[in-house]
Amino acid sequence: MAIAEARLERWSKQGKTGQFTDTYKSFRTHLMDKSAIYPVTDCEVFLQGSYANSTNVWADSDVDIVLKHNGAFYFDISGLPQQEKQAFNVRFSSNASYGYFDFKADAEKWVNQLFSGVRLGNKAVSILGNNSRRDVDVLIAQQFRHYYSTTLGNYSFHEGLAFYANGRRIVNFPKQHIENCTAKHQATNQNFKRIVRVYKNLRNEMIETGFLAKGIAPSYFLEGMLYNVPNEIFSGTYTDMLVNCFNWLVQADRTKLTCANELHWLVRDGSPTSWPIANFTAFFGAARQFWEN
Repeated sequence: MAIAEARLERWSKQGKTGQFTDTYKSFRTHLMDKSAIYPVTDCEVFLQGSYANSTNVWADSDVDIVLKHNGAFYFDISGLPQQEKQAFNVRFSSNASYGYFDFKADAEKWVNQLFSGVRLGNKAVSILGNNSRRDVDVLIAQQFRHYYSTTLGNYSFHEGLAFYANGRRIVNFPKQHIENCTAKHQATNQNFKRIVRVYKNLRNEMIETGFLAKGIAPSYFLEGMLYNVPNEIFSGTYTDMLVNCFNWLVQADRTKLTCANELHWLVRDGSPTSWPIANFTAFFGAARQFWEN
């Protein structure tokens, strides 16, 4: 079904942010309280997800917060020459006395002391909202470093975060995601995030009308998908941008698409940070069917 331009324009608008802002400020204050049972001086709290990236739509409700421990770090040195790997292992030969699992246990205890309605999930700690605050998901993570070069003994690395889910370590780079999406937005005459919201609302509409199953197209992957579209395509009417982005993506080599952080592949099977091929394909099939019917 063709979608009216006026409706696409409404879809492009950012959802409310007032209560979300209050929720984040309140949680940040509690999580960084000096009386916390973990070392707050080694921690940081920041937003990730749609609210952090200003791509939230009216249907978004959860606030995604990261509680990150920087007193220790996981690392990947696979990109370094063998000699530098050996030097690194000598320099960082000991394990941290207070690591991720210690921090996670203490952080979960602290959140349980602070709030009611706490549920310990597979990836995050969920806290039910009330009349004054939104639902919140707190991801408890540790610093991660992806080393890529060294000069005169000084190592260069991309800093991200790592956490465990079902016994598997998952690494991501939320700050790079936000920075790159912001740069993309500015380079497209501030159209990038508008079209992200259009696609998110399109996804929501397809779910409501039965064209797409819930969970097939997470917002993170939609943002990454559109990040790959050349800047010049983000021009014209909302209908133009919606259709032209779609056409570019269905013709693109999906194996070369990256996440918005530019450090992970967007479409891959078997990776917790990539969009499974079947789900990527299902989204485009559903969108085409929705548009044509």
